[in-house]
Amino acid sequence: MFQVGSKLLQSGHQAPVNSTSAGIFLDRTTPASFADEIPVTSLGICVAPGRPSTVMKIVPSRPPLNTHDRMPIPMRRKPEAYGRTSAKSIMDELKGMANPRNVEGMARFGINPQNTLGVSVTDLRRMAKRIGKDHSLAQELWSSGIHEARILASLVDDPELVTEAQMDGWAKDFDSWDVCDVCCNSLFGYTPFAWKKAREWPKSEMEFVKRAGFVMMAVLAVHDKKAADREFEKLLPSIAKASDDDRNFVKKAVNWALRQVGKRNVALNRKAVATAKALMGKESRSARWIGSDALRELSSDATLKRLRARDGPRG
Repeated sequence: MFQVGSKLLQSGHQAPVNSTSAGIFLDRTTPASFADEIPVTSLGICVAPGRPSTVMKIVPSRPPLNTHDRMPIPMRRKPEAYGRTSAKSIMDELKGMANPRNVEGMARFGINPQNTLGVSVTDLRRMAKRIGKDHSLAQELWSSGIHEARILASLVDDPELVTEAQMDGWAKDFDSWDVCDVCCNSLFGYTPFAWKKAREWPKSEMEFVKRAGFVMMAVLAVHDKKAADREFEKLLPSIAKASDDDRNFVKKAVNWALRQVGKRNVALNRKAVATAKALMGKESRSARWIGSDALRELSSDATLKRLRARDGPRG
């Protein structure tokens, strides 16, 4: 039991409060007399977030900086007090959404049906938005080995907390093109190691690690607005070299990387077109396909018109 002004509170007492990581806030349902008597600068109250909640703990806080300091007191966020989403609850939710018919349809698009529940990416993105960023949760979800849990892990992980070792480990776990692509597009492409992996992974003999390298190139070509053209020019030899790999999920990623580099601006378009024409002259069937398919888009009137309009006089 704790004394708060003239009120007595016990652990478990229902208090109409709304909490953030900054401390305690009282909402409009709080009686004025109760609100007036809580010295927010002398107590820190830790409750569940975002709704009228049970007081979990009342702890001493630091004294105010001055007599006019009435701001809520910063408190360390404690997952157990804030009701952190558990991996088990998420896995139970995913299993409840399982749809075997969807799994059959996904398999027809080349998605690995093993350990797959059949939950749509749209539903996974909706869940990720609700959950928010949670690095620890992402690790647990990934380790489950469930297809959809790994996609969700890619969506909720925090790129600022991702390590190079994690990227290499997850890349080796890739067993389906969609997991690879979502992970690179939504997570890996925003880490400090993105460029390094775009150069390293294409050298791998593992199909989906190699694919990931070229997906990273495509992602960087679209999202890294500050990168210089020369950085993308350095990627073109890797694209040309990998064009002989006729594995479906590799050659499609190589094609994707070439097209995205060529759609970045007029100057890179010329470089990518030259690479595409060179590939069309190779003996490799996959190289010829990559070159001809890329050239079709990169030399189209629509693409050139868009690039010239974007680049202005430079085009």
